[in-house]
Amino acid sequence: MIGIFRQKTPANLLVLLFFGLLIKLPMFVHPHVPSIQPKDGVLFHSILKFLEPTGKTTPIIYPILAFTLLFTQAITLTRLLNDYRMMSRSNYLPAMAYMLITSFFPEWNYFSAPLLLNTLLIFVLGWLFKIYNHPRAKGIIFNIGLAIGISSFLFFPSVSFVIWVFFALMIMRPFRMNEWLLCLLGITTPYYFYAVYLFLNKQWAPEKILPYLTVNMPSLQQSIWLAASALLLMVPFLTGGYFVQENLRRMLIQVRKAWSLVLLYLLVAIFIPFVNASNTFENWIMAAVPFAAFHSCSYFYPPRKLFPLILFWISVAFVLVYEYYGPGWN
Repeated sequence: MIGIFRQKTPANLLVLLFFGLLIKLPMFVHPHVPSIQPKDGVLFHSILKFLEPTGKTTPIIYPILAFTLLFTQAITLTRLLNDYRMMSRSNYLPAMAYMLITSFFPEWNYFSAPLLLNTLLIFVLGWLFKIYNHPRAKGIIFNIGLAIGISSFLFFPSVSFVIWVFFALMIMRPFRMNEWLLCLLGITTPYYFYAVYLFLNKQWAPEKILPYLTVNMPSLQQSIWLAASALLLMVPFLTGGYFVQENLRRMLIQVRKAWSLVLLYLLVAIFIPFVNASNTFENWIMAAVPFAAFHSCSYFYPPRKLFPLILFWISVAFVLVYEYYGPGWN
């Protein structure tokens, strides 16, 4: 299986689709119906209300939407990493890694605001890669800010990604005040139009525009399944990080900076579940994108192919055992 995804061929899309369907089959057998959460943004509330009539009669629509998002995110991430030559050869390992690691937790297969948000964040990551030495980057920078602003209407704690964006501007571009202000304008634009909407409809209230933010420890139920999932996330991440570091000198400056952005992305994504913390793992899926990027390196770079094979089949075996014998999938 690793050998198949190490190649870049159109047939890999079909293989990835079948791989994803097989490894995520229980999400279709036991559909999860999402409910409105206080931490979700007004835009996601509207999406759920729109889907509610269909969801009551046909609940399988939610896993279909979730799988479609996961599959398209895996493909988009792979094309992004290949286009910017993040590894020495184009391959489909990031897509495989993304479909695999999102199966480590049942909550990562629910239709949720953080899952929907991942699509926006992948586009933001691509735009951040693009602005390096770009002669006309102002439009792209505004779009980056606009996407972050819209993302907070899906899931308000995601406003923390503003930190990532400004650090990314420092890394990818020389400091220009007008570009930073343009990014800030993009972030605040959705809030301006939403404030106008509330005012015209006589629903004005400051807390509707800027909900509260608190930072505290999430209350997560400890289990052997959680420990195993965390281990299978961290071992390939550390291995992939090692191989990225080993090959850093052979990479272009843009690629080195791009890997720094991916690492910063991961750090912010891990921090966000502590903002308005909850007792589920849904919020942690935002870390799946950068994790998949590093995991793909742990499958691609090792000179001895036995390690990636063992790692892959242990991960697949764990997912299958978890799905049929662990809690949360049924």
